[in-house]
Amino acid sequence: MLLTSMRILVFLFCISLSYGAYAAERPKRINGATVPKSVPATVPVTILSIIPAQAEPGSKVMLSGSGFGETATVFLGSIEITARITAAKQAEFNVPPQLEAGLYALYLKRSDGTIGRSYNFTVLPLRPTLKSLQPVMISSCAVGKEREVIASGSNFASTSMLFFDGAALANTFISPESISFNVPTVPGGLHQVLVKNAPENSSMPLTFIVETRPEIGQVTVGNEHVNLYELIISGRNFNQNSSLYVDGMQIGGRGGQDMAEREKLVYVDCTKLIYQRHPYSPVNKDFRLQVVNTGGEGSQVITVTAP
Repeated sequence: MLLTSMRILVFLFCISLSYGAYAAERPKRINGATVPKSVPATVPVTILSIIPAQAEPGSKVMLSGSGFGETATVFLGSIEITARITAAKQAEFNVPPQLEAGLYALYLKRSDGTIGRSYNFTVLPLRPTLKSLQPVMISSCAVGKEREVIASGSNFASTSMLFFDGAALANTFISPESISFNVPTVPGGLHQVLVKNAPENSSMPLTFIVETRPEIGQVTVGNEHVNLYELIISGRNFNQNSSLYVDGMQIGGRGGQDMAEREKLVYVDCTKLIYQRHPYSPVNKDFRLQVVNTGGEGSQVITVTAP
């Protein structure tokens, strides 16, 4: 009996050991809420449009596409620019004001470090602004410094080109606000002046006037001879074929009195004419003078009191 009881105890002990070993080897159950989630594939940064494709410093640029995220930055070359993101598909930024003109690689970098494809973007030179010309008019016979004009505005550069009636002129860069140039020899009338920093951008043109209408400034008595004396007519825009009308009678010029006749008009330069007058008596009298150029432009009529 005792032997039978001992056998039963040994059997139960062995069963207990086997169960414990099995329990130790069995994996523990893990709560489903703690199982790690798989990381989704990264959404790419895609730019579909860049408007405009080229712009001046300070201009606004809009990028449209997808995968921009909530925050992102735009790069122009190595220049990092904060972008304003809308609905993860639009990015708006401004070209830095002091950025030099040239070709840049443009790309967008999302806040998680994902970088999109790069595109060429051209930064244009700043568009020049032409505000005034000083003077705005010169005489056709102006010479030297009299033909110098100062163009005032903004965004001028040492490489800016000044155009007069569509032709590039040599100019002197004074500052970003002023450029000087000399008016070329051109026909009288209205002309256009503009400034370009690049073929793609230019200022609005301003009108410049080359005045050809003769003008009498003053008349003075010059040399006196036995039977004639000289009236010196000073002014501007006289030419070699100018005519002088004395009380309606034409002296000099085409169709005027011949040089062999009594009255004579001598051209000195565009600012001076000499009228050689043969008086009939030494008594002063009033008469009217007017200078008329070959194109038909006439000066004002003035009254002179002389013999």
